[in-house]
Amino acid sequence: MTTPRTEHLVLPGVLTAEQAAATVRGILAVQREDGAIPWFRGHHLDPWDHTEAAMALDAAGEHEAAERAYDWLARHQNEDGSWYAAYADGAHDEVTDRARESNFVAYIAVGVWHHYLSTGDDTFLDRMWPTVYAAVEWVLRLQQAGGQIGWRREDDGTPTADALLTGSSSIHHALRCALAIAEEREEPQPDWELAAGALRHAIRCHPERFLDKDRYSMDWYYPVLGGALTGAEAKTRIEADWDRFVVPGLGVRCVVPNPWVTGGESAELALALWAMGESDRALEILQSIQHLRDPESGLYWTGYVFEDDAIWPRELTTWTAGSLLLAVAALGGHDATCAVFGGGHLPAGLDPDCCR
Repeated sequence: MTTPRTEHLVLPGVLTAEQAAATVRGILAVQREDGAIPWFRGHHLDPWDHTEAAMALDAAGEHEAAERAYDWLARHQNEDGSWYAAYADGAHDEVTDRARESNFVAYIAVGVWHHYLSTGDDTFLDRMWPTVYAAVEWVLRLQQAGGQIGWRREDDGTPTADALLTGSSSIHHALRCALAIAEEREEPQPDWELAAGALRHAIRCHPERFLDKDRYSMDWYYPVLGGALTGAEAKTRIEADWDRFVVPGLGVRCVVPNPWVTGGESAELALALWAMGESDRALEILQSIQHLRDPESGLYWTGYVFEDDAIWPRELTTWTAGSLLLAVAALGGHDATCAVFGGGHLPAGLDPDCCR
């Protein structure tokens, strides 16, 4: 196993160089030889969290391991461009949820663009382009007339018209990354640009087009994290529900009013705050969740029930560690991570204009 690069993963009160290296090794220890990265060994793999963990590996300089993760996706993509929602311990032939979720499928574009920016590997980008193209085309077949994206297809192929704000916001980010890949390859995709613009407009201006999941913190910050809301709009949204979701000194609630803070949501909020230019508050959030760190493995517990002083569930997930490493990498100035989550090298102006 190589020694991870940790110079940009050191953050006061969050990670020392030794702790950062241990966290990266913790993710690598879970990765299978074939490249799959399940939540933890013995649990399932889903394509979104698999990609998030791979991105964290790239942020730590573990490019070969990250590439193996993307190659796993390319090898096991369904003929229609999708992936299944869950695979037992990353075994491609042991599917545990045969539905296909749109934001899971789209996220490969974010990971592939991040890997390319991390490595400059044109051969990798060329090899992954058909995979990304097929995935995006599959996702956009679920776009509704109002711009929102239906959140899944059932096992029998039946599409679900209902859209999730979190999922659609993640897809908005993925579409921008896919467009950046297309631009780099000089293969413009005007239909994708129109789809991304319509999606952004729905997210910014038409909350009624999405299922009401207002109790979930992801619906609060994901329009900012996914780049659909920026500037004053982003700040207004975050300030409006800050006290609802943030528990000082402990992290971010997953869902109100439950007394449960989670590491993944906290790290993602920190990343959204960084993208807004609020690095000080981002740092405070990351510092507040260090009670979730397992010093033995370097990984992080999924969540903490503060009324009961209980770690729950008792699982150390690669995606929780991955989201934390990506937030730290952004604050530490890692070029590829800053570009992908800060909007650099991503197409802008995909929303026609104001809400109407």
